[in-house]
Amino acid sequence: MSSGLLALLDDVSALVKASATSLDDISTQVSKTATKVSGIVIDDAAVTPKYVVGLDPSRELSIIFNIAKKSVINKLIFLGPITLLLGFYLPQTITPILMLGGSYLCLEGFHKVLELFGKKHEQKNTEELEEITPEQLEEKRISSAVRTDLILSAEIMAITYSTLIHTNLINQIIIMAIVAIAITFVVYGSVAIIVKMDDLGLYMAQNSSSELIKKLGHFIVKSMPTFLKILSLVGTFAMLLVGFEIIVHGVAFLEHFFHTLNPWVNKILIIVSGVIWGFIVHCLVTLFNKAKKSFVSK
Repeated sequence: MSSGLLALLDDVSALVKASATSLDDISTQVSKTATKVSGIVIDDAAVTPKYVVGLDPSRELSIIFNIAKKSVINKLIFLGPITLLLGFYLPQTITPILMLGGSYLCLEGFHKVLELFGKKHEQKNTEELEEITPEQLEEKRISSAVRTDLILSAEIMAITYSTLIHTNLINQIIIMAIVAIAITFVVYGSVAIIVKMDDLGLYMAQNSSSELIKKLGHFIVKSMPTFLKILSLVGTFAMLLVGFEIIVHGVAFLEHFFHTLNPWVNKILIIVSGVIWGFIVHCLVTLFNKAKKSFVSK
């Protein structure tokens, strides 16, 4: 009987060790994935605040919550399962999808670089062309934010899966769910803090009895525009870096070439290459749109 009890204890001990190892593997994979998608996360956090600009300040947190809710639903219910199914039945499609998403990031990065030099990317501002109620404007902003988030979320899920190809299905599901929830929380939690920082600064400046707190409040209010510009700049560089790194990993000779470079030279050259690739994609998209317009008009 004692030998049976010892055997049972050995089995329990082995199960605990296996569970601990599995949890450690999950923690390691989540950390690894977070590093890979950090560029997209920074860009997402830098882009999202513009969707609440000009709206009722009392509605800002509600709008961000609605965007975050739809974002996590898209990741967990749609993008995650679709990525797993493609990875299981059509694994050869993952790299092309990643490269397509990387090209999109480079394109967006190129447009932002143009804006840095004072050249706005041409697009119709429908909010100025038609009169709409505040409620309709809010709904349009949320829809626009969710569309942008959907593209970035698809890239996050695809990158996450690409780091999990050699793990078992259960770990893949758990890690992708953790990443989906954690990244959504980080991005939109950061956005909520950013959009309310000027309100906090104003409150400190107007209501505090301490001169130090008042000065800090004034500093926060005055520095927020500069902070947002810096955040946007960091987001642009991060987008170009992540976008072209994805392209590099999909092309063997490029990956070999960039791995031979000094790490800092590598990063700088990847960012510059991302701008160039974004310009090429921009030209291709422009030519396609012109051809489509010409075909439709005939």
